[in-house]
Amino acid sequence: MTTRRSFLKATSVLSASFLIAPPDFKDTKPTIGLQLYTVRDAMAADPLGTLAKVAAVGYNSVEGATYTGSEKFYGMIPGEFKKVLKKNGLMIQSSHYRLGEDKEKGGIVKGTILHDWDRAVDDATEAGIKYLVCAYLSETERGDLDHYKKIVEDLNKAGERCKKSGIQLCYHNHDFEFKFSLNGKLVYDIILDNTDPKLVIQQMDIGNMYGAGGRALEILKKHPGRFKSMHVKDEIKSTTGAEMNDKYVSTILGKGILPVHEIVNQFKEKGGTTEFIIEQESYQGIQPVDCAKEDLKVMKSWGF
Repeated sequence: MTTRRSFLKATSVLSASFLIAPPDFKDTKPTIGLQLYTVRDAMAADPLGTLAKVAAVGYNSVEGATYTGSEKFYGMIPGEFKKVLKKNGLMIQSSHYRLGEDKEKGGIVKGTILHDWDRAVDDATEAGIKYLVCAYLSETERGDLDHYKKIVEDLNKAGERCKKSGIQLCYHNHDFEFKFSLNGKLVYDIILDNTDPKLVIQQMDIGNMYGAGGRALEILKKHPGRFKSMHVKDEIKSTTGAEMNDKYVSTILGKGILPVHEIVNQFKEKGGTTEFIIEQESYQGIQPVDCAKEDLKVMKSWGF
């Protein structure tokens, strides 16, 4: 099975915080989208047909994951991709990108935060994207405290460029941010404490963090107002250990061990979160598009 790490590799190959919680957001209408990594194999084989299926099961918003390296959206230039989405009644609210420190065959990888970012932002603008997401830091892109300070400087700079085009940069967590501490602080706290909240917002992945000890509701109390976007997942214990997270894998919402209903409600009402993006990476024998359909049905049953 394709893992997120191998997929990202293949497709890519200041200190400021809100100190006061924002006002009640319960009247804000959230957007419910699908991260297309959920149907990654189908998108690779037949993007047009797969987008039609995603729309047919009830989605009107998607999040992309292939621009880095290719500088295209599932093989399509921005205008072409936007037309295909519109034909299916879909919009693309956000898309994932890589930092770009990693090299491929000894050369730089374009379409990353560090390489050809101006074009990435311009292409995102043409496609109608509102949020550009730093999706993942590879093991070679991590390091000591000084290196993370450089990374947050790069993120703030990239966020400034996004802001000029009316777009917002986001940072997406995995699990390592909650496994490692530097000078007594979790990597996740280092990133949040040193990125400018006006330039870099957070896309919280409530599933990625769980096996490493990250708990969404605790983090909301610690960093109120920082989470405009969320990857909505539920988790079960892994029976194979072959998945990205050795302890837990994703499952249909409401079938796992996370208090997902409480989490999404708290972030909707108190956290300022308006972008809820469903992502399921493991399927327990069910077809991915059917999982996506069931996940959306559960979200709607919760009043979203």
